[in-house]
Amino acid sequence: MELIQLDTALNEVWKGYVPVKKDYAIVRTSYLNKTAYLLLVNRLQPRADFLLYAVGTERSNYSLYTIKNYIPFAPVDFVITREAAWISGSYNYRPLVLHYNFATQKSRILPGFFNEPGELCQVKANPKGEVDVIVSSRNQARAKCLWIRTYDQEGYLLKTTVLEPEKDKSLMYGRSVITTGDDQVVAGTYGKSGEYSRGVFVARVNPFGEYRINYYNYGDLKNFFRYMRAKQEQRVKERIERRRVKGKRIRFNYRVMVDELIPYGDNFLLLGEAFFPHYSTRYTNFSYPTYPLRGFQPAATRGETVLDYYQYTHAVILCFDKQGKLLWDNSFEINDIRTPELMQFVKIRPEPDRVVMSYLYDNTLRSKIISGDQVIEGKTFDRLEKTITKVRTRRDNNTEMSRFKRWYGPYMMAYGVRRNPNIWSEDLRKTFFLSKIIHK
Repeated sequence: MELIQLDTALNEVWKGYVPVKKDYAIVRTSYLNKTAYLLLVNRLQPRADFLLYAVGTERSNYSLYTIKNYIPFAPVDFVITREAAWISGSYNYRPLVLHYNFATQKSRILPGFFNEPGELCQVKANPKGEVDVIVSSRNQARAKCLWIRTYDQEGYLLKTTVLEPEKDKSLMYGRSVITTGDDQVVAGTYGKSGEYSRGVFVARVNPFGEYRINYYNYGDLKNFFRYMRAKQEQRVKERIERRRVKGKRIRFNYRVMVDELIPYGDNFLLLGEAFFPHYSTRYTNFSYPTYPLRGFQPAATRGETVLDYYQYTHAVILCFDKQGKLLWDNSFEINDIRTPELMQFVKIRPEPDRVVMSYLYDNTLRSKIISGDQVIEGKTFDRLEKTITKVRTRRDNNTEMSRFKRWYGPYMMAYGVRRNPNIWSEDLRKTFFLSKIIHK
């Protein structure tokens, strides 16, 4: 494995090689105290141990930790604290967290997660060095609640807070952030049942576990439907108003993935992305068994419904104050993105007087600049070829990929791998690109 450190001007600082066992691949990364942490798993043996490389970015040295994997699971979240690594995922529809202590070099599955089916929402270190784990799971009344468990550095449970919704509602997914006075703001999506959500909730939880939840239906948001064509958006808003006048409930069902909850001055920004799955039916031919007395049995066709991809429609951003009151909302249409797995595409860069929303698709950066519920600059398209600053080439047959993320200050980073654009060439090399971007 080749490692290259670049400075903020994208100049090479040092380069080195780290030996890696066969069939291992990087699945998650983290960074803490001038050390980069690389988590590797065995792609062919699910029960194999995890490998964790800790690479010092100043001295270009590294340490290797072998983490015992007691249950075969795929890591979906990876958090590093001063004394431990926290690897989370699920097994048999049940969330789990693996705690690895750097001092003792021992790992263990944290208790309290393996009892009931649930969905892992977030694993996050708070300012005290403790780790908060949020899980969505059903209570005895079969309503989905959010279970917030706080652990110390050694992986011992400190407290558990359960956010329970009001009648006929379920808290489907949530993220949290610590605010002043050790209070905690939790925000996410709510619904009634199933996989569809009907709106967004915000809760402020004090250190004693007391909380109040505010709910905001999608139909109550000013700009949630702005991704539609103008006439379609107008028809939807007119239907909402007719139902509101008649005193009827406003119900919209959406699949929304909650991406981020971040501080924004004295307020908080919640970012989510709406999507829908696309399925198709695949047919296979088979024959019934043949019996001597019955003669030939004709072939038959069996149909199977399979997931093709996820289609994204738009991103929604909401701003709340410390008490969970909605201040404004806005949205950003997402075009063309189809992906076999759910991941965050839209990234935001908050500034004092504006918020830049961007995503990368087909080597083109698509951006929108907003200020509250107003649009300062509509969607723009910028090809990345003009911004590429460093490239490396290699020969392989991997598919094209690209990523986009916040970097530091006002800068964003785009990186990935591109194929040789000449489809008639025998040159199978690909180009790794890294771009430093700023919106002026």
